[in-house]
Amino acid sequence: MTNIGIVIPALNPDERLIQLIKELAQTPLKTAPIVIVDDGSDAAHQPYFNQLIHLTPALTILHHAANRGKGAALKTAFTYLQTNAPDLTGIATLDADGQHTVGALHACVEKFAQTPTALVLGVRQFTTAIPWRSQFGNRVTRTLTRLVTRQHISDTQTGLRIIPQAYLAPLCQLPGERFEYEFNMLLRARHYHVQIVEQPIPTIYIDGNRSSHFRVVRDSIAIYAQFIKFTMSDLLSFCVDIACFQLTLVLLGQHDLTNILVATISSRLLSGIVNYGLNRQVVFNGAGRQTLIKYAALFCVQMIASGLLTDGVTALFGPNSPAVVPLIAKMAVDLGLFLVSYQVQRRLIFKKDPQYDHYPL
Repeated sequence: MTNIGIVIPALNPDERLIQLIKELAQTPLKTAPIVIVDDGSDAAHQPYFNQLIHLTPALTILHHAANRGKGAALKTAFTYLQTNAPDLTGIATLDADGQHTVGALHACVEKFAQTPTALVLGVRQFTTAIPWRSQFGNRVTRTLTRLVTRQHISDTQTGLRIIPQAYLAPLCQLPGERFEYEFNMLLRARHYHVQIVEQPIPTIYIDGNRSSHFRVVRDSIAIYAQFIKFTMSDLLSFCVDIACFQLTLVLLGQHDLTNILVATISSRLLSGIVNYGLNRQVVFNGAGRQTLIKYAALFCVQMIASGLLTDGVTALFGPNSPAVVPLIAKMAVDLGLFLVSYQVQRRLIFKKDPQYDHYPL
């Protein structure tokens, strides 16, 4: 059996957590160290923790005085196991609400034994019977994950994972206190050269998944925080850019290549100043080295590309095209450049040294 530990964050658990530990105690994993983190459960649920401690000598319960979030609970357990069980090859995480069976855990452990340096995800098979908030969260995060990591992950919100030992130290420092932490774990895996593999598991929802503490609006915003901030920064800069671009064209009159390039350069200079300041201070929290030089290089390449591509698209409509065509062409071109720019800035410009890689994702 692979030498793994087991981590279970718990907020106001019930009999399902007790049943899970009883089942684990009857399997080959009964000797695996189990860490349950009481993430600020109320007094009415403390008797469940009192029962748990007597079920197996391999179990340790850590307590948060107040609710700090699932991400914080996972980091507390990871830090504890890093210190007290440094010889583990990996750590399995499970939810406390009965969604993950012992059989599903064993399937993931077997997959991990084949790829012990990979992050194994126990992925659920989604159907129309899945609660709407789980479908919503996974659809949006799948799209964003594919955009950011260029990797298709079918279940970004699964709590059943097996994390390789080499990834634990970075995860102890990873930003995120609540559900966004698990999403950040997927986004940063590529940075640390951690492959992500999937293992299908049964999909179990109890009472429409009411036991989940996922708050659809608030936690979704937290999950996508950096991309949202980057989008808002670019949107504001985009408005400055478009307004200056259109004003310059009106003043110059004709829509030839020279005037389009002049309008592009003047508008991009002004919007670039705004964009750099917002991205450096607000989006990426001052991360990166020599960011002004790198950003200036990206700025020049993007500016020239925007001008040339805008002119090329405008030319497709002929010399007698309506005055609004260059504006529409520029908006379409800059949307594509926006997606490219996000990747370049996140990966190359505002990238912290891995030793201090603590900025939000």
